Amino acid sequence: MLIRYVLTGAFALTGLSFPTAPAQAQAQTQAQAQPQARAQAPAPARTAPSSHRAPTRVFSGQGFDTCQAPDLATMDAWREHSSYRAVGIYFGGRARACSAQTYLTPDWVRQTTGSGWNLLPIYVGSQSPCVAGSNKNPYRIDTENPSAQGTSEGADATGAAKALGLDPGSPLYLDMEAYDIGDTACTAATLTFVQAWDRQVRADGYLSGFYSSADSGVAHLENARRAGAGDLPDVIWFARWGVPANLAGEPSLAAGAWTPHARIHQYHGSITETYGGKALTIDRDLIDAPVAVVS
Repeated sequence: MLIRYVLTGAFALTGLSFPTAPAQAQAQTQAQAQPQARAQAPAPARTAPSSHRAPTRVFSGQGFDTCQAPDLATMDAWREHSSYRAVGIYFGGRARACSAQTYLTPDWVRQTTGSGWNLLPIYVGSQSPCVAGSNKNPYRIDTENPSAQGTSEGADATGAAKALGLDPGSPLYLDMEAYDIGDTACTAATLTFVQAWDRQVRADGYLSGFYSSADSGVAHLENARRAGAGDLPDVIWFARWGVPANLAGEPSLAAGAWTPHARIHQYHGSITETYGGKALTIDRDLIDAPVAVVS
């Protein structure tokens, strides 16, 4: 399994490119669907020339996300016995399912990153007005003022990130569950919200990421990118289950969009795995994208 780290002094130096002007497509890493063997030690971070912007860290390899941040004993067991080296943490947002995060504290962040884990911070804010899941209906975007709401929630996200010790330069991934992309009024409000959220997150020194279903939110943003929309996310995290892990071959995305080092594929969900006697229900992810910067 490939694990790669790049530490840079500016967002542009990581190889990230804004999605309105995609870089030429590059071959992406593929991985087996079932990670089992212990991973090799990661290569040392490489530092690029300094810049006024916050440093950004890129990770390539296997990861998972789970609703509740696991306790440190579980994280240590999985670090020792699994090939996973990155974990998605649900750190904020009014639509977050596991709002009572028992273990997710600044100390947890320091200890997990200190032991070799890479963090993918996920913010579950207001959802699309035409969200498919009924459990998200109470959290729909205000169609009367989606821009102000996106700005407010972007500021909330960066405030929560700073409180956890996630430094500027970290990506913050906005989780937008599946919605009806055939509803033009709905998609217009959703896009306005996302763009405002992105602007605020970037203004506060963070990278903006976006998670959604490949055939829903991700397809919507790809259509917006092709139409020339600005203020789109820096990183895309697409969910397409039941297919081999693959960053390059996602049919909803143009080959050169969100490359290089700007894609995550969630390829399997709601499965239970056990390592070192510690069981977790997780979603599996293949990653070539920024992860949290923790000083």
